[in-house]
Amino acid sequence: MSRTKRDPGGPDTDGLVSPVADVPTVVEAPIPAEARSFADFGVSKQVVEALSMRDINRTFPIQALVLKDAIEGRDVLARSRTGSGKTLAFAVPIVENLTHDKASPSALILVPTRELCSQVAEEFRTIADIKHLVVVAVYGGVGLKDQANRAARADIVIATPGRLLDLVRRKMLSISRARIAVLDEADRMLDMGFLPDVSSILGMLPEQRQMMLFSATLDGEVGRLAARYTHDPILHEIVEDRPVIAEALHKFISVAREDKVPALTRELAGDRGLTLIFVRTKRGADRLAQRLKEQGFGAQALHGDMSQSARERALSRFASGKANVLVATDVAARGLDLEHITHVVNYDAPTDEKSYVHRVGRTARAGRGGTGITLVTPEERSDVSRIVRQLGLEAEFTDAGMKVLPPRTIYAGGRGSNRMLGRRPRRRF
Repeated sequence: MSRTKRDPGGPDTDGLVSPVADVPTVVEAPIPAEARSFADFGVSKQVVEALSMRDINRTFPIQALVLKDAIEGRDVLARSRTGSGKTLAFAVPIVENLTHDKASPSALILVPTRELCSQVAEEFRTIADIKHLVVVAVYGGVGLKDQANRAARADIVIATPGRLLDLVRRKMLSISRARIAVLDEADRMLDMGFLPDVSSILGMLPEQRQMMLFSATLDGEVGRLAARYTHDPILHEIVEDRPVIAEALHKFISVAREDKVPALTRELAGDRGLTLIFVRTKRGADRLAQRLKEQGFGAQALHGDMSQSARERALSRFASGKANVLVATDVAARGLDLEHITHVVNYDAPTDEKSYVHRVGRTARAGRGGTGITLVTPEERSDVSRIVRQLGLEAEFTDAGMKVLPPRTIYAGGRGSNRMLGRRPRRRF
């Protein structure tokens, strides 16, 4: 289901309340029954041809909702999950509306992580080259001077907030002429503590600019940020009728802690494509990747203690298939959106249902299916049982010979420390 706010003065047709304080009521509208051509939304023949060269000919729902308003230069708020095709929802309008300008960047896209920065930049380049637009990624871990020089000559800059603010404050880069600004995965940027940096950057931009904000949520701090920095925005929402993990197959394996590696290698020996394995710690990522290499698997580790060049090499080898197993921590994998990931393995169980969805959802993106495998030790069985119950995966869990535990009941004491018999159920979760 999609929801699109178009008429600020329109009636409240369904009682829905906008999650953003200054945005009026959201009016429900259906997603188009069929994907449509980009040309239907005002995209030029030149850009349509660039998309076609990548075998992209039809829009995803979020693109169909956003494209027309974005091309017309309106401020846009879009609520859509990662992997829904949202990058092209803002990349296509930006490329459509810009011409090459050697003076300074005309468009600025802020993203939460270095990996996402590189991926978004690459996505832009595949269509920006046809209009001779220069795209530069700006993130930490590489030399300041060279990066600043390239960014100063770019038309489109994709950046992490901390590094961009550093360049601007050192007067190595000017963003004063940027007339389009995008916040991609705004909720995650704020979760990572970037609100002060993001606010500082947006405050440096021209008052007359187009603003687009993409986020999985539009409430709380994200909503307040949107209300402050957008002007009469159009709100588009993709409301999932079912979670993204419904597109994946789910497999749970009961295993003793000492048998986890053999169980994992048996799964990896099957028919699969790129496989992303999640572990809890950086050291665990290194150890597991090394053990898999010793057993003949093309494995790479990915975690926050690696240098930027090492991270880029690992991602490049994984994306190209030279190493078809990537062992990563949750933090290092933030923003990772690679095609052809067929399997996600929870070597260490996720902490909650949100973590499970974020992990397994990496193999069920933009309409693609995949397989999520979770190794469950006796110590983890209770927590994983709670996750599967909340996500409706009880059948898959019991198929593995494990019992779904009932909801835990928390008791609250009566008045007075000795009133043990006065305790009663308080809540279930």
